[in-house]
Amino acid sequence: MREIIITENEKGQRFDKFLLKYLNDAPRSFIYKMLRKKNIKLNDKRAEGSEILNKDDNIKIFLSEETITGFIKEKTIKNTPKNFDIVYEDENILLCSKPAGVIVHPDRNNKDNTLNDSILYYLYGKGEYSLDDTFTPSICNRLDRNTSGIVAAGKNLHAVQELNRGFRERLIDKYYITVVKGVVKEGGIVEGRHSKENGNIVRLSDNKEEGEYVLTKYTPIADNGRYTLMKIKLETGKSHQIRISMKSIGACVIGDTKYGDNEVNKYFREKYGLRSQLLHSYKLTFHIGESLLSYLDNRGFICPLPHKYCLIIKDLFGIDC
Repeated sequence: MREIIITENEKGQRFDKFLLKYLNDAPRSFIYKMLRKKNIKLNDKRAEGSEILNKDDNIKIFLSEETITGFIKEKTIKNTPKNFDIVYEDENILLCSKPAGVIVHPDRNNKDNTLNDSILYYLYGKGEYSLDDTFTPSICNRLDRNTSGIVAAGKNLHAVQELNRGFRERLIDKYYITVVKGVVKEGGIVEGRHSKENGNIVRLSDNKEEGEYVLTKYTPIADNGRYTLMKIKLETGKSHQIRISMKSIGACVIGDTKYGDNEVNKYFREKYGLRSQLLHSYKLTFHIGESLLSYLDNRGFICPLPHKYCLIIKDLFGIDC
């Protein structure tokens, strides 16, 4: 039998989610079977798994030590060089600047040098993350590999929950800067249904039976007769949303190899060495209300544009970043 006492950083989560992290190599079906058979108890009582844990709650797992150990896969940490700059950091959150070309999470084709691994190694080196913890710090918003800008991560469970709530309930405003092909004189919105086809290709449609609703707001800042500097406010957050939304109004993002103009992209690659879409998440503003993160309310955090983007914007529009 093993006994576990819930700590301050572990409270506030569902019992079954805690068990899945603690017995991280156990099938979900096994966890629920052990709950039904009362081989796992919460405060000496039968539990279903949906209970919310409190500090000092007592968990007892009535299995052999060998069985328990067999269901715990040892956590490791990758020695990953720091591939981000810090925009803001406190005891709860980390706002970092992700360069274009860095992937946020591992996928089938990219397993190393991810932003997630770099953040974990950074916090591990500071003593703010331990491999013995059931909780792992987590990134709460995502950017495409070739989009640069601000990414938010929670250092503790409650911060992660509040950041996730903030993004889900649109309590954190997300602003982007981009340069698009063509002249856009007036601001507006793009809304529609977002869905994927042929793997990772996104389409936007008016069919209410398709995909998920998305809303993008855009405001032109300046144009030079050929290109327009734009500010984007992302009201929802779906993959490739800005890029496909701008394409839908005939103003594709410069450098976008998937939805953009190949000839324009070639020109910018040859003249400026631009090898990613010129799309940058430059600002987050918090309106999260009474919570662990209420001290961030009405604060905005700016992530400076990459030097190359500033050079392009200066050359095209005469504007300094």
